[in-house]
Amino acid sequence: MKIPKRIQPLYDDGLVDEVIRPLMSGKEASVYLVRCGEEIRCAKVYKEASKRSFRQAVQYQEGRKVRNSRRARAMEKGSKFGRSQQEDAWHNAEVDALYRCAGAGVRVPQPYGCFDGVLLMELITDGEGDVAPRLNDVSMTAEQAREDHACVIRDVVRMLCAGLVHGDLSEFNVLVDAYGPVIIDLPQAVDAAANNHAQWMLERDINNMRDYYGQFAPELLETRYAKEIWALYEEGELLPDSELSGHFGEPTESADVDSVLLEIKAAFDEEQSRLERIREAND
Repeated sequence: MKIPKRIQPLYDDGLVDEVIRPLMSGKEASVYLVRCGEEIRCAKVYKEASKRSFRQAVQYQEGRKVRNSRRARAMEKGSKFGRSQQEDAWHNAEVDALYRCAGAGVRVPQPYGCFDGVLLMELITDGEGDVAPRLNDVSMTAEQAREDHACVIRDVVRMLCAGLVHGDLSEFNVLVDAYGPVIIDLPQAVDAAANNHAQWMLERDINNMRDYYGQFAPELLETRYAKEIWALYEEGELLPDSELSGHFGEPTESADVDSVLLEIKAAFDEEQSRLERIREAND
């Protein structure tokens, strides 16, 4: 097929030898199947900010550090250079998150680097060597649902122990290979310690997984892993191999009003983003 414009520089530099076919197009990027030497990999081409339906919402940017002070000032001012640097930071955030997750034992695609807004990474395949399906396209027995749900919870815990929260985890951001779930799409991953929305995002991630797998194993709908995991994390007692019960008793002390207000604001911001995506789709 004709080489997409954004991949052409990688082809010219010998990083990509052939673009085989488009794989999928999502809210933030288009993914292509490419050949790199003897290996078949994925090339994730990030869309420009103006063309993405998933915007770099403030709650995802919070807590991200920019080492270069000039870049940080430019990003704050919103200059052309600053917007360019913000785009680079958004792209590189996924590469950094993938490396950190892999180092923590989380099942994610292996990254090979990000070049001018194109992320080269491992192609996840199924037992027959074909492109692995997304979780939302997979049906399973109750036993398999319980087993795979446990794998996802384990990986969410490992991510949190590495200081990360996925922030957009759902059945659309999980692939299923011959060995189980593989978590993908991490450009919006947040710093668990530095982002005030991290708890709310973690709960949404875990509850999304609970609700999906709960279609096949209804007993999972009664679990409360999100509350249990965050409580252990706050107490400094969460470990990558922590044994979890899936149960959690609500504390009896008075509510943290500031945290509640933050959650309300985050929910409002997300709803505004959703409405904006609907308006853009109707334009």
